[in-house]
Amino acid sequence: MRTTRSRPKPHSLSLLLPLLALAIPAYAQVDPGPRGGVANAGGPLAGLSAVEVSAFNDAKAVFAEIDSVSGGIAGEDGSGLGPTFNANSCASCHAQPAVGGTSPHPTLGQVRRSNPQIAFATLDRLAGRNQTVPSFILASEEQLTSRFASTATQRANFGIGGHFNRNGNDGSITRFGWKAQNKSLLIFAGEAYNVEQGVTNELFQNERGGDENCEANPTPEDHSHFLNGTSTTGTLAQLSSDAVNFANFMRLLAPPATTINTASELNGQSLFNSVGCNLCHTTTMVSEESVLTGQTNVTYHPFSDFAVHHMGTGLADGVSQGNAGGDEFRSAPLWGAGQRIFFLHDGRAGPGNGGLMKAIQEHSSTGSEANTVISRFNNLLTPSQKQDILNFLRAL
Repeated sequence: MRTTRSRPKPHSLSLLLPLLALAIPAYAQVDPGPRGGVANAGGPLAGLSAVEVSAFNDAKAVFAEIDSVSGGIAGEDGSGLGPTFNANSCASCHAQPAVGGTSPHPTLGQVRRSNPQIAFATLDRLAGRNQTVPSFILASEEQLTSRFASTATQRANFGIGGHFNRNGNDGSITRFGWKAQNKSLLIFAGEAYNVEQGVTNELFQNERGGDENCEANPTPEDHSHFLNGTSTTGTLAQLSSDAVNFANFMRLLAPPATTINTASELNGQSLFNSVGCNLCHTTTMVSEESVLTGQTNVTYHPFSDFAVHHMGTGLADGVSQGNAGGDEFRSAPLWGAGQRIFFLHDGRAGPGNGGLMKAIQEHSSTGSEANTVISRFNNLLTPSQKQDILNFLRAL
């Protein structure tokens, strides 16, 4: 049955605007926004060997490859796209401020000035296929996946618990994904390839659409290459599956560089720790033994404890993954926050609605482990000190 929606009366908009104004928070502090200048991101880890850097560059090219259904379209050499997908390339979403980053914004001077998800519906359309865009995907909005070290005593005093998500098979800690649900970058890559682009692979071999008429290719569509063309030899990238290349690109990708140098940023760094933000967003860690050149016992600054925490009713998405429940999320690593555009798992904090300041305030709601920290931020800091923290975060 077809349903229709009645059009609003002419005066409805004038009544709605004051309500909308009340819904948009006003903050005394201003998020400086994504910092300009060189991205300082998207390159390989420092210290890698020449062979490893070459492998990184090859894997990066695969990461940016565009997929079509069968791989027979010029400029779209990858195959297996769909039947259900969000984009046709990993780099379509992971492009800000460089390949491997986060989602770009269609209206902030980025390369793409409209949400490319709209164009995907008609790109290379097959005869008789009526591909549609869901009503909640808008041309003027960002790309989103739709989905329905401190002491333990100090953490406890602040009401912070947290726990690691774990693999159900061997009980080991998992770290990747919004809820730290994936054990490895390879599993993370395989899942994303299947969910985001609809490409079956050696890790996730089943089509997600459920319509046999849309299953055009033998599965898994992405797989290891026993031959490089007609040769049995080739580079690591040439003989590996796309999922392995994606994982290698992420594994060898260097973290963004920081630019902490002003008095405000340095003070913000100190206040970030004193108010308690670092109790979950752990500043410094040290890598373990690594097979990669120069990567053993390296000090790095992820600003995450990689544990999952109850974030309250305000942020809850109702999704359970592993042993992470519907209101639990991994502490998001803050490295690269300086050039991010959207924050939180659903991108609700971004341009025009407070940005970083809104993201901070959204940490507080019924049941959130961050309530005490946010209360300290709101009540113990002066407006100038709050601004210093924002400036510090934009220097990451």
